[in-house]
Amino acid sequence: MARRLRPVELDFVDTAPVRLVFTEEIAAAPEAVYPALAEDVPGWAEWFSAVARARPVDGCEGREIRLRGGVRFEETVLVAKEPELYVYRVDVTNAPGPRALVEEWRLTPAGTGTRVRWTFTADGPAPFRLVLRLARAGLGRTFREAMTALDRRLAA
Repeated sequence: MARRLRPVELDFVDTAPVRLVFTEEIAAAPEAVYPALAEDVPGWAEWFSAVARARPVDGCEGREIRLRGGVRFEETVLVAKEPELYVYRVDVTNAPGPRALVEEWRLTPAGTGTRVRWTFTADGPAPFRLVLRLARAGLGRTFREAMTALDRRLAA
């Protein structure tokens, strides 16, 4: 059953009870990475293995995401600042546990490539927060694999 989450704002990225931060450098320039994140929302299913389907809504001001396994998210884009920052909040999900979720993607030049920093922030009851902390290694692996796949996609 879908549930509405707390409508947190951008400051949640810094104040959330759970903050998981992952960083990876890829060969593609920020000017190529940013459109893949913010504009080619359906393309996420091609490079982020956890994503089964993604589509923009409300003229790219929101997103609908379906993960493999059936978890769904309705999201609002909070910041779309090309080519360096893309932030969205989950408004509705069928996932058990979360009260608030925000994800931040920060792109910085790294030589001729990009340093991609993904910050996953969340709030929920203590068991949910514990599960997220225990899932850190798996989320990190999924992120690294996604960055490798995105880099390959952008090089093609």
